[in-house]
Amino acid sequence: MQDLMLKIDPKKLLYLATIIEHGSLKRAARALNVTQPALSGSMSRLESELGIRAFERTPKGVFPTALGEILYCHARLIRDEIGLAERALLNAWGGAPAAVRLGSLPSLATAVMPLALQKWGQAHPDRELQIVESPQIDLLVGLLRREFDFVIGFTECYDLEEGLRQRVLFRDKLLVIARKGHPLEGKPDVDWPTLVSFPWVFPTARRPHAVLGAALKAENIPPPENITVCGSVILLKAVVANSDHLAVLPVHAVNEELVEGRLCNIPIDAAALDRNIALYFREGHQMDEASRDLIAIIEKVGQEICQRGLATPSSDLSAAEIPGNR
Repeated sequence: MQDLMLKIDPKKLLYLATIIEHGSLKRAARALNVTQPALSGSMSRLESELGIRAFERTPKGVFPTALGEILYCHARLIRDEIGLAERALLNAWGGAPAAVRLGSLPSLATAVMPLALQKWGQAHPDRELQIVESPQIDLLVGLLRREFDFVIGFTECYDLEEGLRQRVLFRDKLLVIARKGHPLEGKPDVDWPTLVSFPWVFPTARRPHAVLGAALKAENIPPPENITVCGSVILLKAVVANSDHLAVLPVHAVNEELVEGRLCNIPIDAAALDRNIALYFREGHQMDEASRDLIAIIEKVGQEICQRGLATPSSDLSAAEIPGNR
């Protein structure tokens, strides 16, 4: 099998990915600007070289087999790497400004990032922005792979500091949240052993919840046994609002639900519930003016929101107050 893998033609893999995504040879050939017979022959040769069937051809379209799906996964990675190489070369040649690519924690998407992006868009209406929300570990790996220009995350790095630099932008306050009417609502002196006896919602299964883990480690308490993983902040809040699950989220991410009485805060004394939100960038990476403006706006908006403890800063933060380059 290793010898077979060495004979794979990367161009054929890219053709395969296009066929799977378009669902037919005809549409894929049009997208690739090749003839349908040439594309069909290329795929027949790929299947013959590997001794597999990559597609099922049916009257309703072309569908990948289980082995075709495996090839498709690798084909997408190859295509992504080619795209990253093209972008890096264009930047090095000093061509047209590329899109600013930003990675962000999902918990910042409720208030901080939308307002910051709105203000940045007013200052740079002609510049494209690409933003991806992902858990911290995925953001940092993506940053190292040059999928992002920079990342907004919290300061725990999971031992990925090598090759990265960080600068703290603002201080974030987190709460333990529960549904209105939860058995712990209004109870005085709730402790961590009581909290971990309830089910919890975590934002990712890739790593333990960093903030909760630090708080429990300080108290020498094992993590909760009943855990639900939910990558979406909106869905996470819905699970909490409709069950006895608990979760940890920033004040600005749950302010609206707290005000409207859909969620409540379970007071608990823990230094770990205060975290620093930081800018991460690759060592030696040079940012252009638009990127520096975006970071400065995120910093200002984040400080406004977190200092006031509101879902949005005051409406008098006008476009004229957008900070300059740093």
